[in-house]
Amino acid sequence: MEIIVVEKSPPLKGNVRVNGAKNSALPILAASLLGTEDIILEDVPKIKDVEIMCEVLRSLGAKVEVLDEGLIKINSKDLNNHITRYDLMNKMRASLLVMGPLLTRLGKTKSSLPGGCAIGTRPIDLHLKGFKALGATVETEHGNIGAYAERLIGDKIYLDFPSVGATENIMMAAAMAKGETIIDNAAMEPEIVDLQNFLNKLGANIKGAGTSTIKIKGVEKLGGASHQIIPDRIEAGTFMVAAAITGGDVVVDNVITSHIKPVIAKLKEAGVEIIENGESVRVIGSNKLKAVDVKTLPYPGFPTDMAAQFMALLTVCEGTSVVIETVFENRFMHVDELKRMGADIKIDGKSAIIRGIDNLTGAQVKASDLRAGAALILAGLIADGSTEIDNIHHIDRGYVDIEGRFRQLGAKISRRTIE
Repeated sequence: MEIIVVEKSPPLKGNVRVNGAKNSALPILAASLLGTEDIILEDVPKIKDVEIMCEVLRSLGAKVEVLDEGLIKINSKDLNNHITRYDLMNKMRASLLVMGPLLTRLGKTKSSLPGGCAIGTRPIDLHLKGFKALGATVETEHGNIGAYAERLIGDKIYLDFPSVGATENIMMAAAMAKGETIIDNAAMEPEIVDLQNFLNKLGANIKGAGTSTIKIKGVEKLGGASHQIIPDRIEAGTFMVAAAITGGDVVVDNVITSHIKPVIAKLKEAGVEIIENGESVRVIGSNKLKAVDVKTLPYPGFPTDMAAQFMALLTVCEGTSVVIETVFENRFMHVDELKRMGADIKIDGKSAIIRGIDNLTGAQVKASDLRAGAALILAGLIADGSTEIDNIHHIDRGYVDIEGRFRQLGAKISRRTIE
C-alpha cells in the first residue's frame, strides 16, 4: 500500500505548469466515439481517470494510442460495442459520459450505475431526462441502465439543475440527432465550452456553450480533428492555495485567468498578493492571512472542487470563516481529517465554521475523495511534524505526479510503500 508523507515545508518558490483539465479531457475522450476519422488530443493529463476512460473506449471497439506525453490518438471508425463493462463503470463516474455518444452513434447504450468519489448522491436522472426528451426509451433494472432509439430527434430540454455531466451527455447525444436541440439552464463551465469547440471541429453545429442556453443542430456524420485540452483550473487553484498557505512565491503557468476569477478574488480577500501576467499567475503569500467566507456555486461561482483546499488555508487564517457548500451534500468528509491535525471546524448543515489557529499538527489521515486528498497535502505543508496520507488512489485520479511537482517548489513530500 502506498501513502504520501508530507513534512512541514519552507515557503514554496518557483514555477509550476498546469496540465490539461481532467474535467475537460474525460468528456472529450468520450465524445471521440462520435468521430469516424483519426482524432488527436493534446495536453491530456496522465492520471488514473484518463487511463480508465481510455480502457472504456477500447472496450467499446475504439483504437486508442498514447503517442507521447499528453498526446493521444483515437479512431472510433469500427465502434462495435454498446455495453460499458461494470468493472470500468464502477471505477469512475465519468464513464457515464459514453452513453450519449453511443446512443446517437449506435442507437443503443447499456451501462451499470456509475462509481467514483463519495462526495454525494449525484443522481443521473437529468442525463436520462435528456435522453428521453430526444426520443430514447430508457430502462433501469438490477443496477443497469439502458437507452435505445432508432434515431434521436431534437427537442427543447430544461435542466432542473445546471448539471455539468448531464449538459455534456445531452450535447453529445444531440450532435447527430435529427433537427435542433435546445438545452436551457445548461451548465456554463469552461469545460462545456471546450467540449463544444472540440465537437464543432469534428463537424458538429453547436452554439451557446458558456451561457445557460445551448443550441445544437444535428448533423449526419462527424469526422476527425486535432484538439488541445484547456488548462485545469482546479489544479491551478490547488497550487495557488499551496503558495498562499506556505507564505510562498510561486508562478503558476498555463492558466486561463478568467476561469479562476473566484479563486483569485478570495485569495486576494484573504490578504494574498496575486499578479496576473497573460497565461501565468504569480501568487505571493502573506504572514498574516485573514478569514474569508466562501459559498460554492455552479460556474461562474466559487468551484465546489476548490472548497476543501480553501478550507485547509482557512484553518490558519486569523478570525472565523464560513464555507457554505451548495453543490454536493458530502463535501465535508475531509473535515474530520483536518480536525485530527488540530483544525477548529464545526459543521452546521451545509456550513462549515472555521476558527483560525496558529499551527496545525501532523497526523495520520486519509483522503476520502480527490480534492480532500489535495487539501490534506496542503495542510501537511504547514503542519508541525509529519503527515501521513492514506487512500492516495483518490489523489492519483486527478493530479499528475503531485508529489514530484510539489518537490520542485521546495516541498518536503514523498510517496512511500508500507506493508
